[in-house]
Amino acid sequence: MKDPAQAAAYIEAVIELDDPAALLVALRQVAKAHGMAEVARRANVGDKTLFKALSASGNPTLATVHKVLAAVGLRLTVTPATA
Repeated sequence: MKDPAQAAAYIEAVIELDDPAALLVALRQVAKAHGMAEVARRANVGDKTLFKALSASGNPTLATVHKVLAAVGLRLTVTPATA
């Protein structure tokens, strides 16, 4: 999951499931593949904050999600919904 293209494809597939819990798991798995401490450092968030935000009971802010994605070489994009 360290390859940005592979990670992006994985997260995009999970987003299609329309399941926030599954998306949280996907974000956690991608972050773990890069090393949680390193992701926290790159995202400029505390280790404990990142672990809590991406835990099973976590509820990360959009800002945290944005920082985590940037730390692993990804970014958010918006596309029109298909009918």
